[in-house]
Amino acid sequence: MTVVGFPFVFLPLYFRYRTLRYEFDGEGMSVKWGILFRREINLSYRRIQDIHLTRNVLQRWMGLATIEIQNASGGTQAATKIDGVIQAEALRDFLYSRMRGAHADEESHRGADGDEVLVLLREIRDEMRRRP
Repeated sequence: MTVVGFPFVFLPLYFRYRTLRYEFDGEGMSVKWGILFRREINLSYRRIQDIHLTRNVLQRWMGLATIEIQNASGGTQAATKIDGVIQAEALRDFLYSRMRGAHADEESHRGADGDEVLVLLREIRDEMRRRP
C-alpha cells in the first residue's frame, strides 16, 4: 500500500511546495499556491489578531517552525500558515510589529477624525446658541 499510495500523498505536497509564494508589503501579506487550482490569501496587517509559533519534534530537530496567523474572521482555525520557517522568531516579531503599527495608525486616524468632528459640532452648537 505504501508504494501505491506514495504518489497520491507526495505529489500534491511537492507541487504545493514548488508553487508556494509569500509576499509581504506595506499593507499586508499574500500567500499563493497551486497549479491547476490557484489559491490566494490576502491578509492585511490590521486584520491580524494573533500569531502562533509551533514546532513538532521533527521541526525542532531540523530547526524549522510553523507560524499560524489568525485574523478577525471569527473562525477557530488559522487564516494562513507559513510552514518551514528557519528564522521563525524574527518573522513573528516582524509580523507583530506590523500588526501593532497598523492598529496604532488606525487608532490615531480615528482620534484625529473624531477631534475634527467634535470641533465642528461644537462650532455648530455655539452658532445655534448665538441665534435668537
